[in-house]
Amino acid sequence: MSRRPLVILRPEPGAGITARSALDQGWRPIVSPIFHIEPLAWEAPPAADYDALFVTSANAVRQAGKALARYRDMPAYAVGAATARALKSAGFAQIRTGRGDAAAMMQTAAAEGISSALHLAGEDHRDSEHPDIRLDRRLVYRSAAAGRLSEKAEAALRAGGAVVLLHSGRAAERFAQLADEAGLDRSTIGIAALAPAVLEATGQGWAVCAAADKPDDAALLAAAARLCQ
Repeated sequence: MSRRPLVILRPEPGAGITARSALDQGWRPIVSPIFHIEPLAWEAPPAADYDALFVTSANAVRQAGKALARYRDMPAYAVGAATARALKSAGFAQIRTGRGDAAAMMQTAAAEGISSALHLAGEDHRDSEHPDIRLDRRLVYRSAAAGRLSEKAEAALRAGGAVVLLHSGRAAERFAQLADEAGLDRSTIGIAALAPAVLEATGQGWAVCAAADKPDDAALLAAAARLCQ
């Protein structure tokens, strides 16, 4: 593959991780986060009140602060591999790793006897519940939207032939809005999305589109590569 531009919109530090993998695969990565992660003040309840910790974003682990340490001895359910890695780096040992689906994660937890859980999440989380689990959700971070794409990303997209990586439905909606505000031609831009629902959130009119076979970075980059065949 020639060094084709690949625009990465996810926040740091994830954007840098994706960029390194993309560079190794022959892309010309352009990092242009359209959301910036900010911690929220939160009250950390006693660990004894819960059977487990639920985490549906690696950012929740990174932004929860020192209070996160009080839950290290609890079973921790991570929605996916990236969240599990963040928990491991934070000192957690009893980690159950899901496959990117919060509802499925909670179903697994219920089957394993969890009846009460503390859920650390972001302001833009998607509600997910289970009838057999009492869930106490605490918001520990927010994603602040950027006002525009970076000049480098906008120039690459305006030139045509670039592919955009989209990691969430909210990012898809925001990118479509920013692209239209900048007067970019949708018919010259490729879209690779982490899931079909994320792809749907971008709307219509893009040059080529593909959704990842599963919700992880490797599958997302593979989807982007398919657009160039």
